[in-house]
Amino acid sequence: MLILFTLVVFLLAFGGLALGVLAGRPPIKGSCGGLDCIEGIECGVCRRKSGRKAP
Repeated sequence: MLILFTLVVFLLAFGGLALGVLAGRPPIKGSCGGLDCIEGIECGVCRRKSGRKAP
């Protein structure tokens, strides 16, 4: 029963995210944060540290 409840919660979450995209909002993007923002750690994808512009 718990697995069924968990599956329903995930489906509702994904459905809500998809509904937002279908309604014309921009696609979901990840943030450049977390471990990428720690001093002294190089990250090839982080736009802030590598000097690249957002796509």
